[in-house]
Amino acid sequence: MNEAPRGMSRGRLIKGATGDFEIVVGLEVHAQVTSSAKLFSGAATTFGAAPNSHVSLVDAALPGMLPVINEECVAQAVRTGLGLNARINRRSVFDRKNYFYPDLPQGYQISQYKQPIVGEGVVSVDVPDSDTIEVGIERLHLEQDAGKLIHDQNPELSLVDLNRSGVALMEIVSRPDLRSAEEAKAFVTKLRSILRYLGACDGDMEKGSLRADVNVSVRRPGAEYGTRCEIKNVNSIRFIGMAIESEARRQIALIEDGGTVEQETRLFDPVRGETRPMRSKEEAHDYRYFPDPDLLPLEFDQAYVDALAATLPELPDARKTRFTRDYGLSAYDADVLVAEKESADYFEAVADGRDAKAAANWVINELFGRLNREGRAIEKSPVSAGQLGTMLDLISEGTISGKIAKDLFEILWSEGGDPRAVVEARGMKQVTDTGAIEAVVDEIIAANPDKVQAVKEKPSMLGWFVGQVMKASGGKANPQAVNSLLKEKLGL
Repeated sequence: MNEAPRGMSRGRLIKGATGDFEIVVGLEVHAQVTSSAKLFSGAATTFGAAPNSHVSLVDAALPGMLPVINEECVAQAVRTGLGLNARINRRSVFDRKNYFYPDLPQGYQISQYKQPIVGEGVVSVDVPDSDTIEVGIERLHLEQDAGKLIHDQNPELSLVDLNRSGVALMEIVSRPDLRSAEEAKAFVTKLRSILRYLGACDGDMEKGSLRADVNVSVRRPGAEYGTRCEIKNVNSIRFIGMAIESEARRQIALIEDGGTVEQETRLFDPVRGETRPMRSKEEAHDYRYFPDPDLLPLEFDQAYVDALAATLPELPDARKTRFTRDYGLSAYDADVLVAEKESADYFEAVADGRDAKAAANWVINELFGRLNREGRAIEKSPVSAGQLGTMLDLISEGTISGKIAKDLFEILWSEGGDPRAVVEARGMKQVTDTGAIEAVVDEIIAANPDKVQAVKEKPSMLGWFVGQVMKASGGKANPQAVNSLLKEKLGL
């Protein structure tokens, strides 16, 4: 981040005692590559296995064991680079990053430094209650993950689990283009969506499949970049936002008290909502990078890149454009639907041959609302796309009303079944017989002479009569017929 400012100030300014400050954020996102084997060995990558049960001779760094590149991990990195609109480097080099790694038996990490597999790219990010921003991608490189240290199972010893050691990571480094916690959260959300669409990473932050190192600095609006601090291994989008706010305010307070921000690595404590020192920040020369002598430079031709490009799915931005263009959805509704590939697929199955706006309304408001309340993913929805589609057919045919549809949705959610069969078996069909509806209308009018007089003076009271008729009919009366008959009977 120690470079010339890029453009004018943007984003929310934080008021300090001596004036306004602007936050500057850059992210280093570590995404675990979706692959059944590790980056340089054939050991499994399954999460949750017994400690040290997925460790090969290479992972254990036994003498004479040599790393062999996993081609699937290379393909996933190239596909991700294409998804980030980034330059693919057809020649890249693996380096040894020398550091004290108690959970990497080699004593160094195989990573990429000066010649990464993916170069500069850009991601468009829609920020809630703000504008769309362009976030530059500086690079994407492949590297090994470290193992896991466990400190709470023995009062005197730290235990080491090497199952994760050697698992392939993509480190995606952004430019310092983010200007608020909200922008950073939106960027990680968008990046996670792209990775999940591509199938390159499952994006499960609870399992550590996606985590971020957050670089934060503050400056006066339009001034040179300030000194940054790096907050390591933040594994929640909400925590990323909290960490940025906390660290920015810490730096502002320090500056206004006459102090100096020291470049360092910090950790975020979500319980206290604050960052704390971890170690002084290392620079690249501290790691003594040099090309790994056991690995040849990674080279491939353009035909390889083109073949992978041909396999890319329709990504979120393209799908959003199609949803607004072909289905006539608002940008907001399209954004909500395309955020997860499974949600977009579900919507398209419901909307097929039907009123797309009605389908979006039911999926976003009723289905997503219920899924969120119960903490379910859409793949676990008790109501299938086929069931919801049939329910919309029943509404458009006039077989059931919107109110009855909500009752039917509840039944399908709790009990399942074929919507048409449920409507038939439970007598839920909408009453369209005007004679039957007229009898109820006459009864309501006769029982409320005072309201009849009032509605003639205040026609907006018609809604009260509609509600009474619908209530008396158990919600089965056709609302259009009710409105029409009431206006006729009341002389409106």
